[in-house]
Amino acid sequence: MSDLMLLAAAVEAEPVAFGFIGPGAWVALSMAVLIGVMLWQKVPGIITGSLDKSINEIKKQLGEAKALRAEAEALRKEYADKIAGAEKDAAAMLDHARHEADAIIAKAEADTTAVIARREKMAEDKIAAAERTAIADLRAKAASAAATAARGLIRQNYTADADRAQVDRAISGF
Repeated sequence: MSDLMLLAAAVEAEPVAFGFIGPGAWVALSMAVLIGVMLWQKVPGIITGSLDKSINEIKKQLGEAKALRAEAEALRKEYADKIAGAEKDAAAMLDHARHEADAIIAKAEADTTAVIARREKMAEDKIAAAERTAIADLRAKAASAAATAARGLIRQNYTADADRAQVDRAISGF
């Protein structure tokens, strides 16, 4: 029976170093050393600085995006006003054409139908041309503004050093 007790005691015994350091103490000691090395090397400060730099860059980009949006809204309003002005001009042209048509009716009853049709067609063509010109001008300026903004953002954010850093991060990730 005593052999059986010795065997059971040997199975349940934990290894200890120096007579008092058990496995739990080794884990605690290694964690303390790891945390000490990280504090000595200022790892938390490095991580905090990196995060602060990223936050500031994102805030800067958000500010630029807000400015670009405000500029785009101003351009949109400007061209909406131009379109409204073109519509008023078109209405004025149409009204003028109708008054002339009335005067022509009073002068010559015989050729009234032909003159009215010709004048209204010309006015509608002018209106359509003015609308097309305003819309084409609006599209061209909006495209130019978008291209300029995109060019600026690309020039600012994608340099050779930034590309090299991204490639290095991608390679180190594998």
